Amino acid sequence: MRKVIAKHKYHWSKKEFIGSIILGGLFLAISLIFNHFTSNYANSTNGAYVKDILLDNLPVFNVNWIMNEGVLFYAIFITFFIIIEPKRIPFILKSLALFVFIRSIFITLTHLGPAPSQTYLDPNDLLADLNFGKDFFFSGHTGIPFLLALAFWKEKIVRYVSILAAIILGSSMILGHLHYSIDVLSAFFITYAIFCIAKKAFANDYKLFNSENLT
Repeated sequence: MRKVIAKHKYHWSKKEFIGSIILGGLFLAISLIFNHFTSNYANSTNGAYVKDILLDNLPVFNVNWIMNEGVLFYAIFITFFIIIEPKRIPFILKSLALFVFIRSIFITLTHLGPAPSQTYLDPNDLLADLNFGKDFFFSGHTGIPFLLALAFWKEKIVRYVSILAAIILGSSMILGHLHYSIDVLSAFFITYAIFCIAKKAFANDYKLFNSENLT
């Protein structure tokens, strides 16, 4: 615990670190606002459901608990590993913001309708605002944990848990008929591209993220 406190004291005493946090937080806030408007736009369109080889051949499962308790558990897990190493905060904020921003653009381009068989998700659940509109392509539930797996690649436990989370959440999207299969499968490839962009765009933050000591 003392080591964690010492790390926080060290980093939060640096003006560059604080500036990077503020910039990352601002970027994330703007991307979330942008996402709000693009999601509303996607929800206002009247796209039709299209055939999907998996959705058309798989039964529907109730995935409420995965979309809520599962996501919450993973969020707590990943937050812990960010808090114990504050040097990770700037890159995580900025790469997540980039992810949200790019996905927001994608969801405005193709307007598909939900599967008529999709499972019911309780609108009163804790994370109901994250689930779901017509913003299908590409799956954020799959992409975000995979993005974090790539960022934490050197931290084996986080890497494996995040990859598992991406697979479980992605599979749940399909089993609940909440996403088209292409939304889930493409998320891995698009997210990898986003990560590569983030490494270049936020090179100093990524270097700090992977540094072996306090600096």
